[in-house]
Amino acid sequence: MDRKIVIPGELISENEQNAGYGTYVKDGNVYASVYGVLNVKNKVDVIPFSGKYVPSKKDYIIGTVTDVTSSNWLFDIRSPYTGMLHVSEFPKRVESSKMSEYIDVGDSAILRVKDVDQSMKIELTLRERGLKRVKQGRVLEFPPSKVPRIIGHGGSMVSMLKKETKCEIFVGQNGRIWISGSEEKMDQLTDAIRLIVKESHIHGLTDKIYDFLTNEKNVIDIETYVSSQDEIEFQEDDEIPEDIHRKVDALLDSSED
Repeated sequence: MDRKIVIPGELISENEQNAGYGTYVKDGNVYASVYGVLNVKNKVDVIPFSGKYVPSKKDYIIGTVTDVTSSNWLFDIRSPYTGMLHVSEFPKRVESSKMSEYIDVGDSAILRVKDVDQSMKIELTLRERGLKRVKQGRVLEFPPSKVPRIIGHGGSMVSMLKKETKCEIFVGQNGRIWISGSEEKMDQLTDAIRLIVKESHIHGLTDKIYDFLTNEKNVIDIETYVSSQDEIEFQEDDEIPEDIHRKVDALLDSSED
């Protein structure tokens, strides 16, 4: 089944109650807010093809330490902006001279964005339950735009991934994912997440991933599995098709009238 490609500003529903992820409401109508594939289920969603992570207050993310100063750990958070974890936001009292003993350059941690000011100063915290330095497992990276598909509606996809692989999983809103389990299960989970990212635009994806994880032999080569599918694949660095450029031009022309 063909899936409709939509562009920002395109009308996708005349009922504001249908507004879902990747949309906005104006005058009671629902419009696409991102370039992506239309997905109509309980709500009308637009699954984006690409996008950079822009931090927002209360986001859960995974960061990697790039520097330790006299009072802050500086984190790469896969954004144009650096995240700062002040020593007072660590769960226990830490002397400045010993900060590197707790989190050092190259270490990763599960954090929450405490605040973002107008100048895009990103303040982070570890002072909440579940936030911690990552000491084992793997940290994977995928386009932040794919996070909603990896999580699934109401957490359905990530819950299924946990159950079928018996791995711990934390999905950061900045496109970093922490997984922990046996090496064999982490390999299987990594392949499953790669498959979700490659086929995020298709219908029935949760069932397809379940089939992939529960395959009896469980020795399917993921590249062969993905290439065998009939749906069109879109990568983050794909060029926008010429017909999409024409649609954009037409919308811009109409907006100037």
